[in-house]
Amino acid sequence: MVGGSRLRRDAEAFRASWRVVCECSLGHLSRSESPRPTIKSYSESPQAHPPAMAPAMDIETPNVAENFNDHRDGLALEATSDAIDDVNVMKAAMRVKNGTATREDADIYDESQFDAEKDKTQFRQYEDACDRVKNFYREQHEKQTVAYNLKARNDFKTKTRAEMTIWQAMEKLNTLIDESDPDTSLSQIEHLLQAAEAIRRDGKPKWFQLTGLVHDLGKLLFFYDSQGQWDVVGDTFPVGCRFDESIIYPGTFEDNPDSKDPIYSDKHGIYSPGCGMDNIMLSWGHDEYLYHICKEQSTLPDEALAMIRYHSFYPWHSAGGYRWMMDDKDEKMLAAVKAFNPYDLYSKSDEMPDPVKLKGYYMELINTYFPPREGETERVIRW
Repeated sequence: MVGGSRLRRDAEAFRASWRVVCECSLGHLSRSESPRPTIKSYSESPQAHPPAMAPAMDIETPNVAENFNDHRDGLALEATSDAIDDVNVMKAAMRVKNGTATREDADIYDESQFDAEKDKTQFRQYEDACDRVKNFYREQHEKQTVAYNLKARNDFKTKTRAEMTIWQAMEKLNTLIDESDPDTSLSQIEHLLQAAEAIRRDGKPKWFQLTGLVHDLGKLLFFYDSQGQWDVVGDTFPVGCRFDESIIYPGTFEDNPDSKDPIYSDKHGIYSPGCGMDNIMLSWGHDEYLYHICKEQSTLPDEALAMIRYHSFYPWHSAGGYRWMMDDKDEKMLAAVKAFNPYDLYSKSDEMPDPVKLKGYYMELINTYFPPREGETERVIRW
């Protein structure tokens, strides 16, 4: 067993190699051929150089176990994503029922009202979702390594996958995920508008409304650079330190090589207490992907960026894990994420928003926070 003092010395020894690893082309990075990037404060700011849809009438049965190497089944991705949401909803409901839930004061953020009268257990039940979700997490927890996350970030920085406006991205997601969410009869655009409209009805700021509209656009990653579902959806968690018990199904990390690494399996790993969430490398997926796009190409406030980046970080915002990483800023960001979470989980219903009627209102918000450049009527985003 390697002692803590040696881990700290090893951490310092590898610290200097971090920026070299991040700035160089990582190619097909593997643990056997790459240095171990060990730091006290990890910070990223990657620079990328880069009609209303009717609900489908026939519901296809998603093949959630299929091979995605030669194609992408958007319905299967959504089925998995929905099952993950089901589990998170039920976990929250059980905490409330058991009296173990906490409600923190959130200064300017009021308690969400849109779901106060809604039966939060009306969707598919916890046990029905568990088998699919556990199999998904077993794969995710095996493959989300430091090496993979460095490669994913390098790929993000060195290529532009597409160039399109925010509204075009919504339409693109609509065509790629060609069946509606099984819990509703809504298309993808209508589902995004549904979350935004719930936030709007509660009188939240316009940047908050826009965040609800765009927060899942990172799922476009599934059709570009992802290896499968496991690096697009699912709860997120830090890599580079011990996998915490607050992560769902913590026992499924046994085949992740980082779990046996003397540095990465240390409680603090490559980080130090109080380093701040801005300096943490979270498992790569649609949240992290969209966060970096918005950070570099929008004027959304820090609270909105936190909602986008951390809305799947359930081990932190719901289970209370990883608090040792937080700095002063993170207290406010945590309150923002908690304020957003009900709209992410509970805004599904069959009330159908009209994209044609609502487009003008949301285009004004898009142009405010994704300001067009000279010669543009809408900001063309590098995806």
